[in-house]
Amino acid sequence: MMAIATNISAIDPIAATGKEPIIELYMHDILGGSNPTARPVTGLLGNIYSGQVPFAMPIGFNIPGGSIPIPNANGANPTVNGVTGVPLGTGLSGTSFAPNNNNNNQNNAQLTLGPDGLGLGFGTITVIDDVLTIQPELGSQIVGKAQGVYVASSADGSRQMMVFSALFEGGEYGDSLNFYGLYKIGSTMSRLSVIGGTGKFKYAKGFGELRPLIPPGQVATDGAETLLRITVHLNY
Repeated sequence: MMAIATNISAIDPIAATGKEPIIELYMHDILGGSNPTARPVTGLLGNIYSGQVPFAMPIGFNIPGGSIPIPNANGANPTVNGVTGVPLGTGLSGTSFAPNNNNNNQNNAQLTLGPDGLGLGFGTITVIDDVLTIQPELGSQIVGKAQGVYVASSADGSRQMMVFSALFEGGEYGDSLNFYGLYKIGSTMSRLSVIGGTGKFKYAKGFGELRPLIPPGQVATDGAETLLRITVHLNY
């Protein structure tokens, strides 16, 4: 209980300033590697991630010598990060390391399309059990977990619909905040609605500002990490 009590009382809102409460958290979303916190469970990219397509490899997507690539169910060959083995377009970082074809994808990435014209990642559901810390470093003090899902809800791969609860440590996670909204990949900031909570946040409302950061790297992970700074503005 000490962790969350210390951090929330330090910025305790109303007692010190009379203004709305502000809470700052750092969320670590990690795909792949030895200690993942997120897993795609549906959709084509989810199948690739879990190795359910021909020649899928834990690291990279290498075709055996003398063989040819077999297209996936949508008739297109996926692009996979050769370092982490995570299909590009999966997760909160979207695709990367490719030019933009003048579409609405805000992360300047080449979108791989299926024959129906929709992005291969469209409809992918990812379940998360992400760590929440008080500092950007992955090894800093943990204050809780973010548990829920995000869904690739735009055909161009630029947005993920997020629904999750921030569960704060202390006894049996008695305090939590619930979030809902659209995360814009590649944007400097996205806003999610606070839709209530439990414990001391029972009647909370407001919004959270999500800003993507570059992981500091003091504690390395062999997965693909997206680091988000969440600034929560509350009122009751």
